[in-house]
Amino acid sequence: MVNCCGLVTVKNEPVPLKSIAVKVSVQGHVATVSSTLQYENQEESPLEAIFVFPLPGEAAVCRFSAKIGQSEVVAEVQEKQKQYDDSLSLGQQAFLLEESDESPDVFKLSVGSLPPGEKASVSLDYVTELAVQADDGLRLCLPTVLNPRYQPQGSGIGSGSSALVSSVPTGSVPYSLSLSARVSSPHPISRVESNCPLDPLNYLNTEKTQATVSLAAGHQFDRDVELLLYYQDTHQPTAIVEAAQTSAKPGSLMGDPVVMLSLYPKFPKDVMSSMTSLGEFLFVVDRSGSMSCSMHNGSGAQDRIGSARDTLLLLLKSLPMGCYFNIIGFGSRYESFFPTSVEYSQKTMDEALQKVKAMMADLGGTEILQTLKHIYSQPCLPDQPRQLFLFTDGEVVNTKEVLDLVKANAGSHRCFSFGIGEGASSALISGVAKQGGGHAQFITGQDRMQPKVMQSLRFALQPAAVDISVKWNVPNGVSVTPLSPPIRMLFQGQRALLYAQITGEVGALSGDTEGSVTVKYSLAEQPVENQLSFSLKPAEDTGLTVHRLGARTLIRCMEMEERQGGGEKKGVKEKVVELSVQSGVSSAFTAFIAVHKVDGKAVQGPMLRRQVPTILIFCLFPLFLTISLSHHVSLSLSHHVSLSLSLTLSVCLSVCLSVCLSVCLSVCHSVTLSLCHSLTQVDQEVWATVLALVWLYGFKMEAQEEWQFLAMKAVSWIQAQKAASVSECVQAGNTLLGCQVQKETLGL
Repeated sequence: MVNCCGLVTVKNEPVPLKSIAVKVSVQGHVATVSSTLQYENQEESPLEAIFVFPLPGEAAVCRFSAKIGQSEVVAEVQEKQKQYDDSLSLGQQAFLLEESDESPDVFKLSVGSLPPGEKASVSLDYVTELAVQADDGLRLCLPTVLNPRYQPQGSGIGSGSSALVSSVPTGSVPYSLSLSARVSSPHPISRVESNCPLDPLNYLNTEKTQATVSLAAGHQFDRDVELLLYYQDTHQPTAIVEAAQTSAKPGSLMGDPVVMLSLYPKFPKDVMSSMTSLGEFLFVVDRSGSMSCSMHNGSGAQDRIGSARDTLLLLLKSLPMGCYFNIIGFGSRYESFFPTSVEYSQKTMDEALQKVKAMMADLGGTEILQTLKHIYSQPCLPDQPRQLFLFTDGEVVNTKEVLDLVKANAGSHRCFSFGIGEGASSALISGVAKQGGGHAQFITGQDRMQPKVMQSLRFALQPAAVDISVKWNVPNGVSVTPLSPPIRMLFQGQRALLYAQITGEVGALSGDTEGSVTVKYSLAEQPVENQLSFSLKPAEDTGLTVHRLGARTLIRCMEMEERQGGGEKKGVKEKVVELSVQSGVSSAFTAFIAVHKVDGKAVQGPMLRRQVPTILIFCLFPLFLTISLSHHVSLSLSHHVSLSLSLTLSVCLSVCLSVCLSVCLSVCHSVTLSLCHSLTQVDQEVWATVLALVWLYGFKMEAQEEWQFLAMKAVSWIQAQKAASVSECVQAGNTLLGCQVQKETLGL
């Protein structure tokens, strides 16, 4: 069973949503997003409009208001449901914005009694952390597609609480989107990119630390809108102190300053070049029906399961010798390639490759929870750390249960997650990685999955920072109370934001107004220590963004504590409600509620329930991808080398490599006589492997992330052969291909 957002009449005709306007204020690694939605009731009866819509999983809603005709109300956070129900029964116009019980990235907006012919305007603000991408960019996503959320069997989630399915074809969305963003950063802004057309970036100062950018006019809200922000010196740590809310009670979270520490370290290259060969790698692949949908709405789009197949082929060829692996497909049920994880060898890899090529989106629903329970019930292998790679389009309603389970098993299982296609749940994808100590990636639009997945594999094989400790050093009379949970692990490319409350008489400090924070961790069994000084004097007014994100972090921790305690731990829910009301940040137990009295009279006529339409993503049957390898390559590469290089790097690379080797081997006689004489003394398998390496380094450096592990394995095999004429092979390869690749560049 599925449910998603939309707004339709009884006859399945859309209620006109006139427009959506969004303003974004970015401050370094965090942002405030303000949205205004304009729509109207064109029916002859009053209606209770239900607008179910997606938000970023890490977002904290902090303001909600609505305007009907000339009357406007501003909502306040209260314990949800009771006040709204009482108001409707009294004939008052009530407005309710609440978080879904199952997933924190789905919100339901009830606009209560909307009279016939009346126009309504709804505005809401939320704050969110920006995700870090593989190329150091910061990603802000404005979800427009809320994919159908699969309802697990026996979940007990009633359909009455969810909106019905309603979608319209591309180009038929009856509303448009305008978006403008103001960006400020401690470091210069290099550029801003998007998957949608943008107006030129406009710098506001000579330092290029402030800028504005907007979507080009006329954008149809038919896809997730992504902004990618790039700063200079992004790996430098920062600490920002935000002033307290003047109206709040001192000693409370909002009545004290809050500090946000940003950690995004770049580890030494010599440490990161070391790769472990140990590990149990479990590739958990969504094979539900929705995985047959296209990656994007453009022409020539590959289906999601096809992209996952290509990626698994590459992953299987890139695993290190000595590790263990298995592939688990899931839908309404789960299927494993092997009963238990098997040692990585030519035989097991070949068997897995054949099964991957036949893999389809044919397992029905999306039972992620049951699949993870099965995985966690299996004993781990000694001295083989278990690492999960979860591939899904993220369409489940029981996200909170999944995240609780991942966190409970984080001590023995590390999780990397990949959101595939438009509308993947950011709460699920980001949450699994965060709770599982891994890294999250999103593959949308025309993104290729392979480079992002290979980056995560590199993270999984590289040393990570462990035994992390954070110590705040502040003057006497001032103390720092952490709001964020401790960091268990941090690795290359991962960013951590830590929030803490500063208590004491900060304003009374005269000369000593500086604090510092010391971060210690162990990297490759070596101790590392970093210290950052910062001013205790609060920065300029930032709209309480840091406070609210700190409150959101603490609320999420307490909510998980309450769920894991089965609701029996006394006082947790009350503390969440108190903090939520105080900070203006919604929670699982609160909602934004506003009441507007209409002359004290009840609204006449039946109450109708409606939804707002979203774009329809057309689902296609899976396309079968057949990869044929060159006969010359198969003949030229040995049993060992085929494990390294003969199989597909990607569809493009396999074709190019096959053609290249075929041509090179056929024209080998054209090399100078001296080179030919030398090459006859070299095993053709070594020669073919060196030639492939020269071609990769000479022509495919832009795709190095995808083939670097294959190349490392090939180099190790060549070195094990103790061939005497490797230098001559490299020279011959350069001559044939017209390259100038040095032997040292190849690692030989």
